[in-house]
Formats: sequence, structure tokens, C-alpha cells
Amino acid sequence: ADTQCFFMERAARTGWLAANAALAALGRSSAPPPSPTPPPRLTAAVRAVAERTVERGLGRSVKARATKDVVIVGAGPAGAATALFLLAAEPNLEGRVVLVDKARFPRDKTCAGAVGARADALLARVGVRVDVPSVPFHGMEVCWDGGRAARRVGELGRVVRRFEFDAALVELARVRGASVLEGCAVERVEPSADEVRLETSSGRLVAEVVVAADGLGSRVRRSLGLPVGRFVAQAVEVDTPPLEGDPDRELLRFVLGDFPGYTWDFPTLVDGRALVSRGIYALAPEGRVDVQRLLSDRLAALKLDVPFAERRAFQVRGVSLRSPLAVPRVLLVGEAAGVDPLLGEGIAQAIQYAALAGPFLARAWARRDFGFSDWRATVWASALGVDSAVRRALLPVSQRAGLRRMGLGLLGAAPWLLQGTLSAFAGRLPWDSPPSST
Repeated sequence: ADTQCFFMERAARTGWLAANAALAALGRSSAPPPSPTPPPRLTAAVRAVAERTVERGLGRSVKARATKDVVIVGAGPAGAATALFLLAAEPNLEGRVVLVDKARFPRDKTCAGAVGARADALLARVGVRVDVPSVPFHGMEVCWDGGRAARRVGELGRVVRRFEFDAALVELARVRGASVLEGCAVERVEPSADEVRLETSSGRLVAEVVVAADGLGSRVRRSLGLPVGRFVAQAVEVDTPPLEGDPDRELLRFVLGDFPGYTWDFPTLVDGRALVSRGIYALAPEGRVDVQRLLSDRLAALKLDVPFAERRAFQVRGVSLRSPLAVPRVLLVGEAAGVDPLLGEGIAQAIQYAALAGPFLARAWARRDFGFSDWRATVWASALGVDSAVRRALLPVSQRAGLRRMGLGLLGAAPWLLQGTLSAFAGRLPWDSPPSST
């Protein structure tokens, strides 16, 4: 019962965080977070958050109706941010953009939570700040057998909890004029010359345009019969107390070993407690690398006894240089399109996709041209595309032991390589120019 009450209280407080982020974006003040209350009241508070009754007047929740203008499938960072950038570029679409998600927010999402500073910088250009508890970091430490490299570069990003970050971003999209259909699973998508039909668990939707932002197992992508990238990475993580040997909390630590991938230690905040997210990321055909065993070995070496049930596993699909990113009337963004397979970075790249997709869709809407034949070229000509191509070119290094050893030798001999990695993470490379909004 105590555990149930804890999670119910956490859900209620997260609902307040989401509302507070929305109010902060509008420059309004908000009340303090709700204090702990007895179990019956907590149940009512959680129900209120789920039904959005506490958010009346701030945004829109909708039921499935027949016709929409723009339907965004998936309300995670890629989907919610696409709504924000689209509404910033074309305010006349206010009330005509619908986010559809099978989950109800707030919902948890397994992820290490590192958000590159370039993501916050892009959101700031449309007046958005996702104000949730986070741990800022200013550098990275990379360790390998017999070597170590560390560098600080100023503001590099922050570590967030997806439970809080995603819910706040959805609420910001509501405030800006998007409607949200939660608890609605998209089952099939059928584009035609004049419209797109979506069969959902709440009934049929008909849209002028659909944006697929529904992640790794994108139902939209599968419905369209589009190929998927062949690189699928496995990851597993767990939160633990900090240890004496951990790096400063302003550093992200990566440990490179004898498998294609890395081990990570990221500072994180869980319900106000300073913890460390520890995990394994492996880019190899499923089954070749046993990430669960690697994490068990690492926790044992650190003398950390963590119940297996507290581990969280996830996968990442890598972007393909040749795979289609659109068909007429349907656009793919975020992990539905593919993200960086080398490091598995997802949140910042989702925001980058959105920063491109919003203005792109606004221009298409003005022209009434929904062929989207130039979306792939738009992505690959952008900072996101250049960065993805560079990382994709480095994949062979991660897959072969001899090349990995050579790469580590270069990292130790050429500190500018780490500096370049940090600059890319923060969005400070020459090609990181602001996307056009016209």
C-alpha cells in the first residue's frame, strides 16, 4: 500500500510539474506543488491529472472525431515538439493540430535522459523552456583500458527524467494550441491522393497530413511498408546511489570496452534524490551482446546489489542513409525516421527533427503541396543530417575490435576529437545554424 501511495503521489506531483512548465512558458506564476495527502485524496489527484481536469483552460483534450488537419502520431519529444514548431511557424493552425498517443501522460519512458544543449537552444527559438527537475552537465569523461580523457566546455546539456520531461512538453504543446488524444492506439494508416485515414482504438480519423513520431516500433512506418534501418541497438539501465569513485556530477562518464558500445554513468535526480543512472549500450545484432550480463558484471564489480526488477531495457533504431523519410501526405520524424545508432542519442535529435519539420510543414501547408518529395533532402542538408552522416560513417569503427583499439589510441593522442564530440552535442559546430522558419 505504501509503495502504491508513493507512485500515486509522484504522478500527482508530476502533473503539477507539467502544468507549472506550461505556465512558466507563458510568463505566469504558479502555486507550490501539492503536498503529500492521504491515500484517498491521492487517488483523486491522480485521476484528475489523467483526465486533465486540473488543466482546464490551459489546453485541449479531444476525442476521436472524423476529420483533422494535421495528425501527429506519438506525443513524445519528437511529436510534441513538432506541434510546437509547426504552430510557431503557422499560427493559423492553432486548434487544428492533433497529437495522438497510445499512452496517457505522465507516463514513464526508459531512457538515460541526457539532453544536449542544442535541443534547449532550438526550443528557446520558439519561446519554449521545458522547466523540469534536471542535472546540468558541462563535460564528459571517457575511459578505456589504460586510458582516460576528460574535458569541460561550459553548458553542454542536462539530464532529465522522461516521466517529467515528456509530460511537460505535451502540456506546452496544449498551451500553444495543439489538441491531444491520449490512450488512443493507431492501428493502421492508409494514405490516398486526397487524405490519410487512420484506424485507431478510438475510431477512424481522417487527416490532411500525418506526422509519424511513434518511435522505434512505428506503426505508421510499418503500415506504409517502409524499410527499417538494419542497426538496432540494445540498452539496459538502472538507478543506483552515487559511489566514491564516480566523476563530478557535472560530467557524463562513458567507459569503452571490448564490445561494440559503451557503459555509462550519468548523474540524475529521482524524486529529489541525487542518484546515478548506470547502463550498457551495445550496437550489434540482437543476441550477440548480452547487455544484461554486462550490467550484472559491472554492478558486481562496483559492489552494488540492485534487484533485477529495477532494471529497464530499451532499444534504439539507427537512421539509414537511403531509407525513405516520407510518402505523400505522411512525414516521418524522430526515431520513426531513425536516430543516431552510434551513441543512441535520441532526445536532442528528436527536437532537431521537429525544428525542421515544423517550418517544412508550414511551407507545404501554404502551398497545399503534400507530396513531401524534398523532406529527405531537407533532413540530410541540415545540421541533423550532417551530424548523422558523420556518426553513421564511424559505425565500422565500433563494430571491429581492431578499429576500436585504433580509435581509442587516436582519442588519447588527439584531445580535439573529444572536443569535437562535445561541440556536436552542444550544437556548436559550424553547420549548426538556425533552421529557417519561413
